[in-house]
Amino acid sequence: MPKIVDHDQRRVELVGATWRIIAERGLDGATMRDIAAEAGFANGALKPYFPTKDQLLDFAFEHIVAQTNARMAAATEGRTGLDALRAYCHEILPLDDERLSEARVAIAFWQKALRDPSKAAVHARSMEQWREALGGLLGAAGFRGAEAHDGARPAPAAGLDAAVGAIMNLVLGAQITATLSPAQHGPDALVAQLDCLLDGLLSGADA
Repeated sequence: MPKIVDHDQRRVELVGATWRIIAERGLDGATMRDIAAEAGFANGALKPYFPTKDQLLDFAFEHIVAQTNARMAAATEGRTGLDALRAYCHEILPLDDERLSEARVAIAFWQKALRDPSKAAVHARSMEQWREALGGLLGAAGFRGAEAHDGARPAPAAGLDAAVGAIMNLVLGAQITATLSPAQHGPDALVAQLDCLLDGLLSGADA
């Protein structure tokens, strides 16, 4: 009787191998042969799943976004306000080896997306989902926007967009700094930076 192959599981195994090879050798040094060997497959066995390394990278990026989303849902369940907002952001920050490996895949994907509109569109869709979620979490945490110079509040949407942008820049930028300078940007430092930003944004927020 022919062996039943779980194709979805094989794709996930290849993504895991991709993380390890990229982390060790970088994107340019990650050959399809090396990825296949790391996953325990013959080189030709990759072709039905990912004919090119570009397609494998696309799947790896979309997989880590889905994996991050699942962690976010679990981390924020039962939490409210600032606690939920912090927990959500922690799942993007590279605070452990798994999330640091995800960051390396994301950086490799960004490098390709600079010259590939289809990859840039995939990234934009994923990030818009995070932006919308952060906007809701900020509002639930009591964000009211900064005071304007004349004492009047700016339009809430404009203030919220800027706040969400600041958080996105921090958590995504942390993926680069933690990869390049881990000694200066370890987990404790990244959490402290996030707390500093959130405390500033939510200063004077409703209790």
